[in-house]
Amino acid sequence: MVYTRSNNEIEMISKSCQIVANTLEMISEFVVPGALLSDLDKKAENFIVSAGARPAFKGYMGFPSTLCISIEDAVVHGIPHDIELEEGQIVGIDCGAELNGYYGDHAKTFAVGNISAEKEKLMMITEESLNKGIEMAIPGNCVGDIGYAVQTHAESNGYSVVRELVGHGIGQNLHEEPQVPNYGRPKEGYKLHAGMCIAIEPMINLGKKEVYTSEDGWTIFTVDGKASAHFEHTIAIMEDGPRILSTTR
Repeated sequence: MVYTRSNNEIEMISKSCQIVANTLEMISEFVVPGALLSDLDKKAENFIVSAGARPAFKGYMGFPSTLCISIEDAVVHGIPHDIELEEGQIVGIDCGAELNGYYGDHAKTFAVGNISAEKEKLMMITEESLNKGIEMAIPGNCVGDIGYAVQTHAESNGYSVVRELVGHGIGQNLHEEPQVPNYGRPKEGYKLHAGMCIAIEPMINLGKKEVYTSEDGWTIFTVDGKASAHFEHTIAIMEDGPRILSTTR
């Protein structure tokens, strides 16, 4: 079922998204060489709880942590163990929060110290792909229009789009219908309408699109071992176009 949210519900989702956006903003200054992933996770959990919310990922389907932290060739769903970040890496951090029964979801990829021009461009194009997808999230368009915009921008720059993992509806559950793939064809898929809240989240690979799940049952890696970037925003589709909810204000 695809939900149409009232303006009041959108504001509730927005409050959760604000906490998530503020969490990633806070964490950003600690994403440095030598930082322990487990320490970043604890900081995020304490920050979310101090805002009166609950970490949405912790315990979700058995996931053990507040953040998903995915380094280099880890695409998404990395578990923050006692591992140190290293100079030159890129790291995707995905965060969710629940406040008063409504969810927010947001992800960014960060540079750890100085990174190569190759990785810098991958991050830039992935974030641009997200923004191009968001631009297509207007009433009357379809889910396929979002995916086509993401896919076209990523592939025209020589990158590949992960197929197995997609964006999603969000609201009173972390994951709701419809699924929002990062590939597709214009005017295909579920038709978008005002009041929908969705999370758009391109996962773009430097090399091939194929991925696999590691032995921990969670972390998704690129098959060829090349880096991947991930950016995500929760948005509300309004009559006059998309409204990004997961930005700091």
